Amino acid sequence: MKFVSGKYKQGELLRDIREIEDWITDYYVHHGAVSDGVLQSDMDRRVRDASFGRNAVFFDNSNFPSIMVRFPFTKLKEIDSSWADTPHQAFLLNGSAKNEFWIGKYLPIVNGSGESARAVSLRRRDPSNTINFDNSRLACTQKGTGWHLMTNAEWALIMLLAHRNGFFPRGNNSYGKDYVKTSEMAEVSHFYSGTTIGRTATGTGPVAWSHDGSPFGVFDLNGNVNKWVAGLRLNGGEIQIFENNNAADGAKDHSSISGEWKAILQDGSLVAPGTADTLKMDATNVDGSGNIVIGTTVDNVSDGTTYANIMFKDVVAKGATTIPAILKQLCLFPEDTDYPHGRMYMRNLSERLPFRGGAYSNTSFAGLPYLNLSNERTNVDNSLGFALAYQA
Repeated sequence: MKFVSGKYKQGELLRDIREIEDWITDYYVHHGAVSDGVLQSDMDRRVRDASFGRNAVFFDNSNFPSIMVRFPFTKLKEIDSSWADTPHQAFLLNGSAKNEFWIGKYLPIVNGSGESARAVSLRRRDPSNTINFDNSRLACTQKGTGWHLMTNAEWALIMLLAHRNGFFPRGNNSYGKDYVKTSEMAEVSHFYSGTTIGRTATGTGPVAWSHDGSPFGVFDLNGNVNKWVAGLRLNGGEIQIFENNNAADGAKDHSSISGEWKAILQDGSLVAPGTADTLKMDATNVDGSGNIVIGTTVDNVSDGTTYANIMFKDVVAKGATTIPAILKQLCLFPEDTDYPHGRMYMRNLSERLPFRGGAYSNTSFAGLPYLNLSNERTNVDNSLGFALAYQA
């Protein structure tokens, strides 16, 4: 398990990093917490060396290890030259610019329950599932300062970079395999029914299942299980967000009555929910079904069973509504139509919280652009999990 710097083929890099990561997983499985500071440093050093600094091992307040992927500071104009020369929202926390954030390399499992619950990001585990929004968030924030449920702003940054670079990850979106490249499979961790595969063990697919197609990217953002994200919701169809990446602050109130929720005007400014002419998601059919359009009124309301849906690339404005850049920067509206897959769903009735990425059964609807705003925060399902993040 020794890593020596030098030139390597991608297959060799993958083998080396996975050997180290599997050692960490095996230690966790047999021993749990890593209380020895020297061993903690050794695990972290090995992963940083083998990934050229792109990955690291972080330890929480229970000394559980998580393998994390670094995303360095990025300005909006680096993504789209027409956007402002300011940080992307994912790097702004409580008024301060941050030089990085980290995402769990692998979909997390949860160690413990209640106040003892801790999310842990390791390879070759059955990803956490059948967990609601609030419990997903607590499993992250209870790890200590900086830990949080991945935010929509962070997801958007990753999706925008994928779009800019022309690479969208594949994944377990067709019962254990990728629907486009069916030869790509992963280790089975759960059967949906009989011999039909459902979930697969975290990070056991090919590198094309990582967000950037490398051994050092975030795995399983496309499919496997849906991922709850924080800092976004629909409330009666009104699009509401936390300002910038403030949802990464574990001390913030994420409840339905939190004062952190802000609505968005057509000029992109944030205002109090319920302000006149804020941006909303509406359906094209009178019963709340049909396509999703974005306007300033809700005319066709879901009855609680109906929902509207559309491929992300096909979302349009209603009438003369002006779509501000912030909706594109948070991946709530497409920059252009160059998105190969990913579908949006919504119910414009009461509070609806988001999960992203799709699950093992969503085929072409899964992927980074997939966004589901149809469900309440209490929703649970064996194909619904979450993603772990850290920002100092």
